[in-house]
Amino acid sequence: MTSLVIYNVLKREKEPFKPVVEGRVFMYVCGPTVYDHAHLGHAKTYVAFDVVVRWLRYSGYKVRYVQNITDVGHMLDDGEDRILKGARRERVEPMELVERYMRSYFEDMDALGVVRPDISPRASAHIPEQIEMIQTLIEKGHAYEVNGSVYFSVESDPDYGKLSGRRIEEMEAGKRVAIREEKRHPMDFALWVKAPENHILQWPSPWGRGYPGWHIECSAMSTKYLGKTFDIHGGGIDNIFPHNEAEIAQSECAYGVPFANYWMLTGSLLVNGVKMSKSLGNFVTIKDALKTYRPEALRYFILSGKYSSPADYSAEALEAASKGVERIHTAVRRVRDALKHAPEDGDEATRGQLIDMLDQTRMLFTSAMNDDFNSPLAISALFEMSKEINNAISSDIATKRVLGQADAIYRELAGDVLGIVREEVEPRDTASAEREAALIEIMIEMRNEARKAKDYARADAIRDRLAKLGIVLEDGPKGTSWRIAA
Repeated sequence: MTSLVIYNVLKREKEPFKPVVEGRVFMYVCGPTVYDHAHLGHAKTYVAFDVVVRWLRYSGYKVRYVQNITDVGHMLDDGEDRILKGARRERVEPMELVERYMRSYFEDMDALGVVRPDISPRASAHIPEQIEMIQTLIEKGHAYEVNGSVYFSVESDPDYGKLSGRRIEEMEAGKRVAIREEKRHPMDFALWVKAPENHILQWPSPWGRGYPGWHIECSAMSTKYLGKTFDIHGGGIDNIFPHNEAEIAQSECAYGVPFANYWMLTGSLLVNGVKMSKSLGNFVTIKDALKTYRPEALRYFILSGKYSSPADYSAEALEAASKGVERIHTAVRRVRDALKHAPEDGDEATRGQLIDMLDQTRMLFTSAMNDDFNSPLAISALFEMSKEINNAISSDIATKRVLGQADAIYRELAGDVLGIVREEVEPRDTASAEREAALIEIMIEMRNEARKAKDYARADAIRDRLAKLGIVLEDGPKGTSWRIAA
């Protein structure tokens, strides 16, 4: 069996995975800022890391998966807190807004089959840990206080910029947050912000009443639950700078040890070449997408591309994903139906070949997932298996043992790992499926009539037209059967 390798953004190369503690994985992924409903861009990131966690657990690792909830401190470019802006928009208390959209987020993740994190810490519940870390940074000369606010000094960290590859002198000042004249360097970032008297979200601190900056929360919460050095840190590529860069700087300067050993970042979801985002208004919420598409189809759409690569959203792409996952589901239903009446034994040589094919499928799937979680290649292995199994069923050579092993692969690899096959696999639309099946049977009858009349050109034309629609006709001793092409 191949060993797992991960593309480490920090090193810019694939590396063999060696956990801090043998047999265990400590993993942190930057979670959502809960000020509105989640969209498909969020789904791309969290489905991808869901499969990472599923594969690690399937491979035998004991995983502690931590994903934070940002409910304070995430600043807009003008320095305003996203939560406060959202609360003002909906005329509710900030924590009322947080509760509403945190529940909405978890509802969406549950609907998509995303396994809940082991710990979902909220930033507002970890203020003491953040204050303690800020104090450590001040004591070590990496942070300074000015007028009740505290800033991290980027010039105090010679490694600042090592994740994104940016150099301090090349960075655009005030890229994310409005420049404050009180900062020593334009790129210094806020660890603690002095709150105006009427500011709703504020806590007492050694520097006066205020609230934490965005970056410090992830450092404080990840190290609290995973240790000062842990295995995997994940998130979206759009947060590589300044957020992830700031996390590394403040964590390693505070504790003097490496922060996360492996950095995994997902590519963005694009709409006409532009990142899907709330600020641009080019988004589709997960809730709206689920009104039209199955959860498995959305997962298939995300997993049919490499997690680290950008993906282009379109109605056509989601429709293609729906058809792709339906092909898998059709194969699963066919295997499970055939199991009910399959023979116990068959030709030993044929059975051996099919068992070897199933073993090869597991090997190819495992090799793909161990190569930086290559889900597109893993899915292709399932399609190849489906073709072979469909042929075996049509030829009446599939035994219970063969079909049972095929079903186990669907349940474990397509189900437990990828999450695109659930326990009960129903057609996308039962009524439509029944109508389609009836129409196909009519076409088969028309073809049989043409063959009886020796009008082979017409019979072949019917078969070819159905094949173009993805319907494969198979002639056998018991008549003509059909299946959706795998």
